Amino acid sequence: MTTITESGPGTEEAVLSRYRAHLSKGRATLAELFGCHMEVASQGSWLETSDGERFLNAGGYGALLMGARHPTVMAEVRRQLDLHPTSTRILLEPTVAEAAEALVATLPAGLDRVHFALSGAEAVETGLKLARANGRDRVVSMTGGYHGKTLGALSATVKEVYQRPFRPLLPDVTHLPYGDAEALESELAEHPGRCAVILEPVQGEGGVVIPPRGYLPRVRELVSAYGGLLILDEVQTGMGRLGEWWGADLAGITPDIMLAGKSLGGGVLPVSAAVASGQVFKPFDRDPYVHTGTFSGQPLLMAAVRGAVRAVQEERLTTRAMELGGLLLPRIREIAERTIPDLLVGVRGQGLLIGVELTEGGLAGELLIELFNHGVVANHSMNGNTVVRFTPAAVLTDTEAEHLLDSFSRACRDLVAKRATMPHDLG
Repeated sequence: MTTITESGPGTEEAVLSRYRAHLSKGRATLAELFGCHMEVASQGSWLETSDGERFLNAGGYGALLMGARHPTVMAEVRRQLDLHPTSTRILLEPTVAEAAEALVATLPAGLDRVHFALSGAEAVETGLKLARANGRDRVVSMTGGYHGKTLGALSATVKEVYQRPFRPLLPDVTHLPYGDAEALESELAEHPGRCAVILEPVQGEGGVVIPPRGYLPRVRELVSAYGGLLILDEVQTGMGRLGEWWGADLAGITPDIMLAGKSLGGGVLPVSAAVASGQVFKPFDRDPYVHTGTFSGQPLLMAAVRGAVRAVQEERLTTRAMELGGLLLPRIREIAERTIPDLLVGVRGQGLLIGVELTEGGLAGELLIELFNHGVVANHSMNGNTVVRFTPAAVLTDTEAEHLLDSFSRACRDLVAKRATMPHDLG
């Protein structure tokens, strides 16, 4: 991996100054907590900083299932970049049709109509609008769920700190406990034929919350029984992250609308999608301009989708994600229970979505910093601030997996040592 940006004294300070002047002072402060390192290059499971340090990337908010710059994805994107990166969106264009066909081939049967977008939140907005166009004017989402921060998506994202500055949001939105099928049935029974139910097969930003056994099939059954529409948000869980192509596959269900994103662009370009049955998609068929975006389905993005699907298929990355998850989850749990038992609530996960829950939010931040000090990038959870989240790539080698585990062990021991030296409250 070769660093491609200019180096020299003051580079990090100059970038930090630009963050403060033109981007976000809060992001600048966060960067200072991690030593003002500046990432400049990446390949596979690794990223490199401007000073030549290398870090194993188990973060990226779940977008790097294929690792960074996967050769299959990069080859597709480079070819398209040299040929035709942006279309008129008036004439027929082959890459969007090919990408849609490739994506549909991975999905549960019956989901065969695709609207492409860029961000996960845009996919959520598409799903909510499709539901509204089909007469479902009420939204039901789950506490702890995270669906994005545009106004519609934010209405379904249950966190006070994100919602408060932007109220009023969408009307007629109800939030129910994740995993509580009885509460869902009561809500659906009160508003038959009117509800769009949106939830994740595993709550990623909620802190890697695994649903009770049988919950998702029961949700599917209830939504159908009471005439609702089921929107399954697989922006983070899809494309193999959980050890199958989709969380829907693990649960054995077919939603009315499925949302994809993050890894859909192969870790190279931002792409998302909302996929529905032909029946649900009819409102978009009647008027091709009722829901559009200038960059929806642009050729360069679609090349990334084709490359991402090919990479997962050809390298059997869903199987590899399941195998790696089976290796990492019990080892991470054993290390945490042995080294930080008094600070630990629990370790849980599915495939390559793994969460370590600590007793307080500050501990999660401290552990993230200690991990970074030992060469690993991980993430916090936006709706579960006590949880450190690992989302490593499925291209992780066995040696790299051992490096991750060793770094986690060292970080846990350093966290305990650091807290032992902190002054105790004598009051």
